Amino acid sequence: MNAETLAQVLRPVEKLFDARQFPDLLVGLDQPDDAAVWRLDDQRSLVVTTDFFTPVVDDPADFGSIAAANSLSDIYAMGGTPFLALNVAALLPSLPAEVNAEILRGGAEKCLEAGVVIAGGHTIQDEEPKYGLVAVGFVPTAHMLTKRGVRPGDALVLTKPLGFGVTTTALKQQKAAPKDVAEVTGWMKKLNQQAGKLAMEFDLHGATDISGFSLLGHGYEMTAASGVGFRLEVDKVPFVSCAQKYAEMGTFPGGAADNRHYFGRWVKFAESISEEKQRLLFDPQTSGGLLMAVPGSAVDAFLKRALEMDQPAWVIGQAVPGEGIEVI
Repeated sequence: MNAETLAQVLRPVEKLFDARQFPDLLVGLDQPDDAAVWRLDDQRSLVVTTDFFTPVVDDPADFGSIAAANSLSDIYAMGGTPFLALNVAALLPSLPAEVNAEILRGGAEKCLEAGVVIAGGHTIQDEEPKYGLVAVGFVPTAHMLTKRGVRPGDALVLTKPLGFGVTTTALKQQKAAPKDVAEVTGWMKKLNQQAGKLAMEFDLHGATDISGFSLLGHGYEMTAASGVGFRLEVDKVPFVSCAQKYAEMGTFPGGAADNRHYFGRWVKFAESISEEKQRLLFDPQTSGGLLMAVPGSAVDAFLKRALEMDQPAWVIGQAVPGEGIEVI
């Protein structure tokens, strides 16, 4: 669902649940953040999120693993530590039982890697498989990450490359090379656990994970919530090795056009940036990386620590006074 339609659908719900009536609801429907946050006490809050989607790769275990990593990502993006999850699945009765089992196994193994217990869930029958999690975690109340925590002068750090959507759509169209699918699958299966720990170690306050609304869509949400502008340097933005190839082939998912239609009004591109590169910045990501705002004085130490942790991290721009996003 695109951002414009989603806003229309949620509006009646937002009217029913006025956040001011629930003082312990620190993050909810009235803010474009990654998960709901409920204060338990002055020290600790509960983080709750859910996500599920249709297959983005052919291998059922990889699909389950990617879906689980994607669902847990929202907890990490808030600075939290997930500990409990429930399966949410729509399974095809026409598929062999072992295929459906592989989807759930892939999700369970990824949760085990994250130190998360799967304690049940709910399944239905459907004509297309869908899988994801309801995920629950804890976050230190005074140190949670939100999209409104960015300040002018912060460096913008991304922890996974872009190009997942254009590649998985090429796979659906039977145009993707196996090595390209393997590269993207590896990134999508990667947990944002280390990135979240890094953010907490440096006491960051502004972050999000990059998913369906693209780098520019989720980036704009951060600018609007924080009252700042972003200046991104396109040559510093990382892409998977095959992204440009599939961009030139035009294998973008429909969500890329939706993202550009809705968020494009707040984005200004330098004339030198190609059409393909512009579209890649609107490319929907599945289980993308974290976009974190790092104070300028801490950038060198942050990148050094990321290297020690074997956590990829690219500085792709800076938060500046103003509004919207400028891509140069």
